[in-house]
Amino acid sequence: MKRRIIALASAAALSVVAVPKAPASTARTTEESAALDAALDAVHRAGIPGVFAQVRADGRTWQGASGVADLATGRPVRAGLHHRVGSVTKTFTAAAVLQQVEQGRIRLDAPIGDYLPRLVPGERGRKITVRMLLNNTSGIPDYLPYAFPSLAGFPSIPDMSPESIEDNRYREFTPHELIRMGLDAPPTGEPGGPTGVYSNTNYLLIGQLLELVTGTTAEDYITRHVIERAGLRHTSFPSGPRIKGPHARMYEGFYGLIDPPRDFSVYNMSWVGPSAALVSTMDDLNRFYARLLAGDIVSRASLAQMQRTVPVVALDGSTIQYGLGLHKVVVPGCGTFWGHDGSAWGAGAISLTRDDGRRQMSVAVNLQRWNRPDASGQPQPHAIDGALKSLYGLAMCEDEH
Repeated sequence: MKRRIIALASAAALSVVAVPKAPASTARTTEESAALDAALDAVHRAGIPGVFAQVRADGRTWQGASGVADLATGRPVRAGLHHRVGSVTKTFTAAAVLQQVEQGRIRLDAPIGDYLPRLVPGERGRKITVRMLLNNTSGIPDYLPYAFPSLAGFPSIPDMSPESIEDNRYREFTPHELIRMGLDAPPTGEPGGPTGVYSNTNYLLIGQLLELVTGTTAEDYITRHVIERAGLRHTSFPSGPRIKGPHARMYEGFYGLIDPPRDFSVYNMSWVGPSAALVSTMDDLNRFYARLLAGDIVSRASLAQMQRTVPVVALDGSTIQYGLGLHKVVVPGCGTFWGHDGSAWGAGAISLTRDDGRRQMSVAVNLQRWNRPDASGQPQPHAIDGALKSLYGLAMCEDEH
């Protein structure tokens, strides 16, 4: 499990992550590296089988890993592994839409019914705009409780069962059937309301919009015009249930209902598509967000639209500041960060970049939903939560330690 400080190697990379001041001393660099190494080890000891991360700061790159990629064999986890990054995908998809806005093929404040009248007909299609889909204020609920019926009642854990996760492992969902599940469910609010509700249905509709205006699938367009434009070499939409390239097994605990946690690294990701299906590396995620915030993927004007946030209720019930495929995270004393987090069955990731581009953090774990419920069915805090919080603090705030 090698950890090391790596100098950014190319002028292109240096132009993405601005370096307005001289590098820190060797002693300071060693201290920061040791603290991050220890924080990773603490996450592993708290219960995550494997955790790996990359932090970029002022022209230096640290990456590290702790734990195992495979509980059965003890194969160690490594910093450069490929990983399912879940809803981090939404930033890529939103960037693709803004490119089409720049070309005049999509209008952010046009009703979605102007583009997809058969999918979103009638008054709903006239009221819900493209922007509302991107910032989750459409009022369209998530389809997940209907695609995975045992999830109905979330977050009331006693009403849930893990069977449908296993049952759907190889199922090929179509975007239209998933979208229909969301549209047929009771709305979460009026379109354009003051507070949104996070919903994967919104981004499947965005995928259909991209297909309409580009003449190709959303996945193909994002690959050619976002992933390749960002210079990412290890980021792709899966072509089948297996991940290509070196990766960890991904263990789903489902709030203690899958005990021991089960490996779901082999899974048909048609259940999320352009909403959350991407596979990437922590290096690629940092590169992508650096280039996005530098104005290299979309224009500065488009980036400003992406950074217009509204309060949105996340899947865990918390309220986040959400723009067009971007989270805004304000860390007191350390700055404002932009990025996204994501979860798939067994795999979690988060990537955040400070708005000045000088500090970045991407972290992956191969266990999800580790919090067990109490008697009332509410997930309880776990030592993993505190360990991850400490890791994030060190990664985002250089003086944290």
